[in-house]
Amino acid sequence: MSSMLDVLLEQSNETIDAMLEDGVDPSEYYLIEHHLASQDFTKLEKAAVEMVKEGYHVDDADEFEDEQGERWFAFAASTESTLDRDVLSRQIREILVVAEECEVEYDGWGTFLDEDEEDFEDE
Repeated sequence: MSSMLDVLLEQSNETIDAMLEDGVDPSEYYLIEHHLASQDFTKLEKAAVEMVKEGYHVDDADEFEDEQGERWFAFAASTESTLDRDVLSRQIREILVVAEECEVEYDGWGTFLDEDEEDFEDE
């Protein structure tokens, strides 16, 4: 787990740094979406149940094909958080544990900035 955890924590810190450089308010709350995926819907469903138990809002799973034409399922586990590195690191650690226990992929987190949310709502 440590190498994957290291990669995810580094990505998280880079995302936070980029957001801060863009001038976002680090004390404001943002919708944080943690992304989980699997080719096995049953395993993903188990992960979704565990994420709800941990207090996250879980979206319905989406189905997609990767570049090799293989079918995948994915969902976002959402929560609101400031850009606090410790809080986000804790979330990453707990979600990675669930992902490994359920044998699904965890691809880190993302968020929408105000202008992104407005663009999304206009569509």
